[in-house]
Amino acid sequence: MWELLLLLLSCHVASPVLHSLKHVYTASTEVPNFPDFVAVMLVDGIQTDHYYSNTKRTVPTQVWMNQVTADDPEYWKRQTLFTEEQERRCRNRIEILKRRFNQTRGIHVLQVLHGCEWDDETGDVNGFDLVSYEGEDILTLDVNAQRWIALKPELLITQHKWNNDKGWLEFMDHRLNQECPVTLKNSLKYQKSTLQKTDRPLLSLLQKTPLSPVTCHATGFYPGKAVIFWSRDGEDLHEHVDHSELLHNHDDTFQMSVDLDLSLVKPDDWPRYECVFQLSGVEDDIVIKLDPAVIKTNWVKNPSVPTLLVTLSAVVTVAIVFIAATGILVYKKKKAENPSNSPDNNTELSENLNPET
Repeated sequence: MWELLLLLLSCHVASPVLHSLKHVYTASTEVPNFPDFVAVMLVDGIQTDHYYSNTKRTVPTQVWMNQVTADDPEYWKRQTLFTEEQERRCRNRIEILKRRFNQTRGIHVLQVLHGCEWDDETGDVNGFDLVSYEGEDILTLDVNAQRWIALKPELLITQHKWNNDKGWLEFMDHRLNQECPVTLKNSLKYQKSTLQKTDRPLLSLLQKTPLSPVTCHATGFYPGKAVIFWSRDGEDLHEHVDHSELLHNHDDTFQMSVDLDLSLVKPDDWPRYECVFQLSGVEDDIVIKLDPAVIKTNWVKNPSVPTLLVTLSAVVTVAIVFIAATGILVYKKKKAENPSNSPDNNTELSENLNPET
């Protein structure tokens, strides 16, 4: 019994992976603020490109799909031309279906799903094509038999017509059983190479003002599996730190940061602190020490808080000396202009300033 169970479990673990590539076309009428035709391609459920009727271009939606041009420079042009033809066909099909179902103007939606599945262990490929209208399946293609099957009686005429178009059937067989698996395998290769790459970040210390927290900022790294933290004497800090969330950059890299509150950090202890960045796929940590000299700020210098206070104190002292000196000069000038008002010649003022004890 246990041997049979272990055998079943081992078979389950060794099960092959089934990959898929799907093209989804959506044509519609009188839907406000929505393109009349939209096409997307999905690899293992991840959208890799799209085409809109208002732009008339097939463009990648994943950075790794840009690599296809290295192997096939005309790929995107060819995909655009093919999808433009699918747009024309879908528009015509909606008008035909409206007549078949005795419909008039209004919102109507046609969807086409075609593509293939590939077993990476056996190498088996299964192509498929399914047409839906108003949310219901109406036609499906048996790729191996090269035969269309109507799922609604209103489509029997279409079934007969399409099955008599041998050129169309042969084209679909070639596209689904030969072109589709090649595109699928290449897409998986591009995706894998991108997921395996690593881009190290630019690590910086930033500070808005000398009294603000110091921000350790990492940007331009890939993949997004990374951690950043402050440490003291090699121990992670969990208090007086503030982590930001992981953000996407426009070039598909990432950025993140962590703040350190300096109010409880003594100037003499600065060398004990450092920011540590760890990236998945990179063995060595990226470290930057807490050092006023490397902090980037809008200020001309990067003074520590104590240095700033000393500078302010010096400024205040100079100001006090300047005010006192100015007062003495003014007093002496007035004394010279009015000698009769001098305390030396004014007995009453002298008595007031030197009262008897």
